[in-house]
Amino acid sequence: MSAPTGGFHVLLIEDEAVLALDLTDILEAEGYTVVGPVASGPEALELFRQQPVDLLLCDVRLQGPWNGIDTAQRLLAERVVPLVYLTALADRDTLMQALGTMPAAYLTKPVSVAGLRAAIEVARQSSSNPPAPQPPAPSPRPTGEAREILLRRDDYIYLKYNYQFVRLALGDIVVLEADNTSTIVVTAGPRYSLRLSLAAILEQLRYPSLVRVHRSFALNLAHVTAFSDTEAIAHGISVPLGRQYKGEFLRHFHA
Repeated sequence: MSAPTGGFHVLLIEDEAVLALDLTDILEAEGYTVVGPVASGPEALELFRQQPVDLLLCDVRLQGPWNGIDTAQRLLAERVVPLVYLTALADRDTLMQALGTMPAAYLTKPVSVAGLRAAIEVARQSSSNPPAPQPPAPSPRPTGEAREILLRRDDYIYLKYNYQFVRLALGDIVVLEADNTSTIVVTAGPRYSLRLSLAAILEQLRYPSLVRVHRSFALNLAHVTAFSDTEAIAHGISVPLGRQYKGEFLRHFHA
């Protein structure tokens, strides 16, 4: 691997004190600058806001108000950096939830020096040289609603697009369209696909202007330019009005 320098900062989030000290020694011996270590999500967020951080090394099973996955979500909502998880558990549910935050690696304890070194190098390389975009390929049907995690900060969400998170203002969403096991987020520019049901997205966002108008569609009322008894037009896109949703849609318009 290329020799790291002290200019590469690793935020270590680990609540086992002995392990945190061991990992600190390993990282410093490899030439990295360790930020922390810290033992909780709120401490990590405070350091993340105050100091340069190039990579997160985070235990999934943190004690305290946020577990490791919660902590990663909150930090990545601030800014996107590569993420490597540490955990003593490797059950499927935990793995699927952790993978929703797009980690570069997922290491099961006890972690070897070689494994940790390789994981950090992969994270560094993927961050500096993201793979070229490839045509979408069919995916196996995911199980459960914890298939993808929405990152949100104020009136913005962060979506995975071309191997990175991109920021999208909620007000820029024009239409949400259910597509089998995914939902298409339609804007005036790019379209994004989320591996979440339409109902799950609306429940997570709770954005008043996004209203469900059909079994397969929700739209942003701010973009509606015309509507009839059977359809609404938003940014030039025709969306059907379902019979059971029409009353809720019309409730937002006053005489």
